[in-house]
Amino acid sequence: MTEAVDSLAARGESATVHAVARELGIDQSGASRMIRGAVEAGCLAMVTGTSDARRREASITAAGVVALEWAHAWQEEVFAELTAGWSGARRDELRRAMADLIERSRAIGSPMPDERSG
Repeated sequence: MTEAVDSLAARGESATVHAVARELGIDQSGASRMIRGAVEAGCLAMVTGTSDARRREASITAAGVVALEWAHAWQEEVFAELTAGWSGARRDELRRAMADLIERSRAIGSPMPDERSG
């Protein structure tokens, strides 16, 4: 959840419940529950929207930043274990391919669950 909010912020997008749901490819009620859980865990805070005071947006707390740093370090450890014995060039190629897939997914757009069957 914190990763989704961070990703939206990095792209300059507001982390509303709707935007988080779209980012994760889930429905709004699921995103709302997940955001609430991350707020209760202290990783996110809900704040008044920057462009519209009626909107609420998720933002990452200091604890959320620490959690993301830990998660990213863990991901790097797992990546290193999974690619042990690979050349640096092969690892870099996989990283680029994964980044390309993520960008392609964003360009295509993640349909909401109820839109998939449409």
